[in-house]
Amino acid sequence: MNKKLIVLAMVVMFVLSGVTILFAKGPEGNKRKGKYTYRNVYKACAKRGEVQSKKPIVNPSDKTMAQWERVFEKKDFDLFKCSNEWKNMSGEDLNDIYSYLYNYAADSPTPAKCK
Repeated sequence: MNKKLIVLAMVVMFVLSGVTILFAKGPEGNKRKGKYTYRNVYKACAKRGEVQSKKPIVNPSDKTMAQWERVFEKKDFDLFKCSNEWKNMSGEDLNDIYSYLYNYAADSPTPAKCK
């Protein structure tokens, strides 16, 4: 009887965790395209001479998902530098980059581990 309860409890936990993942809140952009676009912003910015490195200076795991959400809600992109590139970016590109940063944030299931 105890084994049946334990098995039932485990099944319920797995089902609830699966449902939670399906209904998780977050951006609906293309995170792969966002990563590509994010890197290209810095390549263009470095070519213009505003930053020294072609690699992005801010890593997705530098912030939590909630912090990334606040950055994109306020549209406060000062921490990224390259202000000209961020001002001229389309809404779709911003959403893709947001999706990339949010999905690989420090507290996400798959945080970005390398810079």
